[in-house]
Amino acid sequence: MRAELPPHQRLKTRELARDMGTSETPVREALLQLARDGAVEIKPRFYIRVRRLTLAEYTDIRDIRLELEPMAAERAMSNMRPEDVARLEDFHATLVAAERAGHWSKALEANRAFHFALFEHARMPALLQVLERLWLRVGPMLSELYPDARPHYPDGHQHEAILRALHKREAYALRMAVRLDLIEGGRALLRRLSDMEAQPYPSQAGSRFSPSPVALTQE
Repeated sequence: MRAELPPHQRLKTRELARDMGTSETPVREALLQLARDGAVEIKPRFYIRVRRLTLAEYTDIRDIRLELEPMAAERAMSNMRPEDVARLEDFHATLVAAERAGHWSKALEANRAFHFALFEHARMPALLQVLERLWLRVGPMLSELYPDARPHYPDGHQHEAILRALHKREAYALRMAVRLDLIEGGRALLRRLSDMEAQPYPSQAGSRFSPSPVALTQE
């Protein structure tokens, strides 16, 4: 979800278990669950790796998010106190500062934190679970956002529009801001993913967002 592992990043259960301070059994169980959720792919005796979505899969998930995330935001609005909105403002400020400093991993995490701090106030556990699984699948693709497909907003960052709508309790404006954040913020990423799909995908031993690359197989 944090885009720390890029598509096709290989994983090894032994290394994951060591890094997490646990045995290999729960790691294998977790990887099987991630495979069922479509986040990793497992080819027995060959590899376990982060799954790379096709462009069609990515756009399908985006279209689902365009429907569900505005609904989650609107449901959340009535449950949010001023201090909850202030927390979102802090996450957005962290995002802006990280982008200016070129700290891409911090920017990606601040963006994720902003959205889920909003969604969690919808108080709809089933919806939150669906959104988490969608983000789990698209997260690795977001490693391509920076620096080449950095979000661009023609009329100002849509996070600021989301915050204004929350302060004013304007449901329609909030829904539109959430939708436009996905559309405008992801436009350059869609172009980049389209260009990448037309070319062979390079093998990646590690991620520019992960300080300690993890390889995938069960060694």
